[in-house]
Amino acid sequence: MEIRATNTAQLDWTGDTLAVGLFEDAVELTGDLASLDQKLDGTIKELIEETEFKGSVSATAACRVGANSSIRKIILIGLGKKNALSLDSLRKSAAAIARTAKQQNSKTLAISLPVVNNDPALTAQGITEGILLALHLDNRFKSEPEDKGAKLEQVELLGLGDQEAAVRRAKAISDGVILARELVAAPANTVTAITLAETAEEIASQWGLSLEILEKEDCEKLGMGAFLGVAQASDLPPKFIHLTYKPEGTAKRKVAIVGKGLTFDSGGLNIKGSGSGIETMKMDMGGAAATLGAAKAIAQLKPNVEVHFISAATENMISGHAMHPGDILTASNGKTIEVNNTDAEGRLTLADALVFAEKLEVDAIVDLATLTGACIVALGNDIGGLWTADEALAAQLKAASEVAGEQFWQMPLEEKYFEGLKSPIADMKNTGPRAGGSITAALFLKQFVKETAWAHLDIAGPVWADKESGCNNAGATGFPVRTLVNWVLSDV
Repeated sequence: MEIRATNTAQLDWTGDTLAVGLFEDAVELTGDLASLDQKLDGTIKELIEETEFKGSVSATAACRVGANSSIRKIILIGLGKKNALSLDSLRKSAAAIARTAKQQNSKTLAISLPVVNNDPALTAQGITEGILLALHLDNRFKSEPEDKGAKLEQVELLGLGDQEAAVRRAKAISDGVILARELVAAPANTVTAITLAETAEEIASQWGLSLEILEKEDCEKLGMGAFLGVAQASDLPPKFIHLTYKPEGTAKRKVAIVGKGLTFDSGGLNIKGSGSGIETMKMDMGGAAATLGAAKAIAQLKPNVEVHFISAATENMISGHAMHPGDILTASNGKTIEVNNTDAEGRLTLADALVFAEKLEVDAIVDLATLTGACIVALGNDIGGLWTADEALAAQLKAASEVAGEQFWQMPLEEKYFEGLKSPIADMKNTGPRAGGSITAALFLKQFVKETAWAHLDIAGPVWADKESGCNNAGATGFPVRTLVNWVLSDV
């Protein structure tokens, strides 16, 4: 599908389907819309009246136009209140338009929407992201594809001028989101630590990144006892993935993104029972998926930032080799951990990954993980948790997430809660009391970063959607690839 921004006016465009936006507080047809309605023999006004179209956010109405018209169909898209227009609401509007155009079997589509923040490039990027992500359909595991209708072949973004760079940027980011979606959506017999490492190899080979895969023996030499403790019950070997993007010349900064890579979480000997959601635990590598998705996007966009993409990948299984509740593990920084719950395994793998990341002497580390159900209890399914003691880093991530349309809420790193993690026989336990569980999880991770600016993102809720919303279809969302890419690209 070709997407391009042009200076063409809506009155002059010809093709299958034209989509125009209407604000909730301005459904009256004036200016160019009135002229367009006149050209279409009153079709727009009639469509508004017949469907009682009010212009509410992402509401759509569509109909055919007279046989003698230069276009076949018209789509109206609601934009909500004019003073509430944002990049994300525009992204969602574009997604609704794309889905409607697909239902209408359109092959060519023109979209006429207002410019956000007087920035046509950002507007073109947001619209393009909405289109590409809404139309993504994962048919890999269907014997016959469900999507058998006409394919949208060409989209023009009207009145935005030549925005080739913005469209290209949106396509790269969408590539990363779609990779993350497909990794999370795939079952645990398809996505393993081995295949995650192979995905990293494909990204490195295609886009010229460097790659280091540490095998079990390498991890043993580095003293990664926490990671290997989780991995020891699986029949499949663990893989420690370190993918690196380096720009040409001197990088303005150097950062690390660390993603939790549990390709399946049985809970270990603290096994997840029926009704616990064990069947969804293929998504417990959502952090690693987003990390690799961000790598694919950043490799294409080539920012002047050195980025290290890291994941300690394995499964948490049950066998005669499994770690026991009560075992003591030693992480690669020498910290000892009493395992009081084998189902709190992600933080164990992240512990050694964070130590590894800090040894790279980066300016900042961001880890992301489907870490706790407690975060979903606190923030629901649509909002990720953000923990950091570095307010400058917090501000960067919040700004990046706002542009991305991915919501985070900063949570407290309440140091006194670490009391609940203290062990009488080791440096710490891997879980604390039930209350404040997402906070104690963040405090646990904090023990493995000494001096580097660090933030922890708990994405347990937003990594999966039960129903279609905005530019996300039901299923894996690719959260928070857009935020990570925006953070790396930001001029800080």
